[in-house]
Amino acid sequence: MSTSGQHKSGSGSWFVLGAALLWGTTGTAQAFSPVGFDPKVIGTLRLLIGGMALLFLAISRKELGRWSDWKWGLVLLSAAFTACYQLSFFAAVAKTGVAVGTVVGIGSAPIAGGVLGRLFLGEQLNRRWLAATLLAICGCILLSITGGETVSIDLFGILLAIIAGVSYATYTLVIKGLLHQHSPNAVMAVVVCVSAIMLSPALIHCDPEWLLQPRTIGVVLHLGLATMAMSYWLFARGLQTVQVATATTLSLAEPMTAATLGIVVLGEQLNLQAVSGIALIFLGLATLVFNPRRLLQRGSR
Repeated sequence: MSTSGQHKSGSGSWFVLGAALLWGTTGTAQAFSPVGFDPKVIGTLRLLIGGMALLFLAISRKELGRWSDWKWGLVLLSAAFTACYQLSFFAAVAKTGVAVGTVVGIGSAPIAGGVLGRLFLGEQLNRRWLAATLLAICGCILLSITGGETVSIDLFGILLAIIAGVSYATYTLVIKGLLHQHSPNAVMAVVVCVSAIMLSPALIHCDPEWLLQPRTIGVVLHLGLATMAMSYWLFARGLQTVQVATATTLSLAEPMTAATLGIVVLGEQLNLQAVSGIALIFLGLATLVFNPRRLLQRGSR
């Protein structure tokens, strides 16, 4: 890879990492929701508001192009896996608990991303990616499973979590393909809006009184604008130059961010095991983001 290509890849890693950091605020934001919220409704509203914001941006910049320019089969496939991730991940957590659901769901994504990227795009999985992925997954396991909790194993819940991880890796792969023909703004606007339409039936049973509360509006706006519109704006730009395998591994910054915010904002207490997990995830991410060869090349100039 040329020096210019390495520079772009490094910048792309930071974009993907920024997206993951925003995704990590999702749980903390939901903690401020009024009692009685439905995860399916929250997920649908998040997609709807985020999609509308991205669509407005793409239209204002005249990036959507013509209807015939789009490969709608790929758009529908990507949107379907985006919606599938939302439903299967929340269902997995409900079935098998937060600890196991998070570890299997988020931890399986880098593995699936590496395999899919290798099979369909011919991406090379080097030792640095393998080391970073192993470090980050071990960190997720330490972070999510605390010694004082009883771990619940539900085989169907495990299957749902794996489906969530594979769904995330798959829509990442398909979106990367769409980015060869369209701008990041246009791709994410179309995919997220179509995904929101797919999940819109969940809004039929939404409680209007709950939805109109000021705290609900604030949470939904944050989820839609920050954790969907802004994060996917960053994610798509990073994905232009970053491999699918690398992108899915960098996304493991999400649980690290969630745990850190739990301590700082919600006053949660973490034991030494959980702190070690955060350190391992950080070390794994740093292994991917900071390329020693690139730093040495800069220093020699």
